[in-house]
Amino acid sequence: MVDSSPPASSAVVVAGDEETRVLLRGLLRLHHFRVDGEAEGATQCLELIRDHHPSLLVADVNLAEGSSTTLVAEARKVVPGLRVVLVAPASRPPAPSPDGGPDVVLLRPFRIRQFAEALIPTSPARTG
Repeated sequence: MVDSSPPASSAVVVAGDEETRVLLRGLLRLHHFRVDGEAEGATQCLELIRDHHPSLLVADVNLAEGSSTTLVAEARKVVPGLRVVLVAPASRPPAPSPDGGPDVVLLRPFRIRQFAEALIPTSPARTG
């Protein structure tokens, strides 16, 4: 029997907090993304992106090292078409980035439906 389903899209998750990484990984798998790796900081995340060339980066604004703004810019140098979903607290949304920030800013707390919509390339720039 041959599996005719399309290959899973791949993703990398980065967040300074382990619980956040576990949550984001689980939500990605729920939506049929293959999670190629997880990192707690920008340096480790960029290594994963260089190694795996994922189609999606899901990043929390709270990283163990580095900044999410720099991470987004550097990640897109490695994978130019990379889709980036940035997760931030609603109480402190990030300022818009002049150098082409994330595709979607997803504000916490969010609903699973909002997360799913953020994964789709036609979703709005800010969800919350």
